[in-house]
Amino acid sequence: MKDKLVINKKMLKGEDGYKTFSVRIKDETVSKLNQLSEETNRSRNELIHILLEYAVENCQVK
Repeated sequence: MKDKLVINKKMLKGEDGYKTFSVRIKDETVSKLNQLSEETNRSRNELIHILLEYAVENCQVK
């Protein structure tokens, strides 16, 4: 008897612990992100995540 092909259900968007949303960013900031992306071999998305995570953990409200 042949083994059956098992296809697991795909997780729906938003159920992976991440949320997608839009932000407006200045052209000069995008240029800096692009340069950093090339230098680090990371995507802009990865860099934005790293930078935002750092900023949130290290900011101070006065």
